[in-house]
Amino acid sequence: MVAVTFLFLCFWAAGVHGDLSRIQVTLEPDRPSLRVQLSHTAHLRCCYSATRGAVETTWFISIQTVNGTSALQGVDRRDNRVTVDEGNLTAAGVMCHTLILKEARLNDSGLYQCFLNHSALRHSVYTHGTFLQVYRPMVKILDISESTKNRILTAEGMLLMVVVLLHGTMMLCKTKKLNQLKKKRVKKEEENIYEGLNLEECCSTYDQIQRSLVQGPYQDVGNMIMEEEIQLEKP
Repeated sequence: MVAVTFLFLCFWAAGVHGDLSRIQVTLEPDRPSLRVQLSHTAHLRCCYSATRGAVETTWFISIQTVNGTSALQGVDRRDNRVTVDEGNLTAAGVMCHTLILKEARLNDSGLYQCFLNHSALRHSVYTHGTFLQVYRPMVKILDISESTKNRILTAEGMLLMVVVLLHGTMMLCKTKKLNQLKKKRVKKEEENIYEGLNLEECCSTYDQIQRSLVQGPYQDVGNMIMEEEIQLEKP
């Protein structure tokens, strides 16, 4: 019984010692994405915290292939454009590795991850990674500064205001001229109406009518008296 208990304690101690000797890695959040202009420098970081020792870090890049799948390959450290540091330990106990990629090219775009490996690790670990996008800048047809753009916009606004004022003034002048022509036309038509009438003839005709209306009754009475006198003088 004592021998069995002794063996059990030995196996338990060996297991505990094995677990204590293993390294535990905790991944820190990585920057999700990074956009870099063509021929500029890109700085990529991966951070983690490891207990009971350090781990080996290798940079990998995942590239999209033509058929839509992703291919994982190691970053070529022999490239003169690539610089990888040995890692910096922060005060909080976080280890950060930096990958510097100079003169970035379009085919450098992809997901960059750190591969963490050690014999004391249960499983190898990949960091979350940062997606690098290298873009070609848009070529400006006219390279104009902001101050020049503001001057151009101000000049366009003033020119537009002048055009509106000129158009409004021309419309007012045109309306005024049309009103004057209309008044002249009405006045000329009135003059034409009175030109067709002879005032002397109108007055003479009016006098004749009045004279005939006044003299008519008295003339008949006079004629009757003269006829009676003629009849009385006859024997």
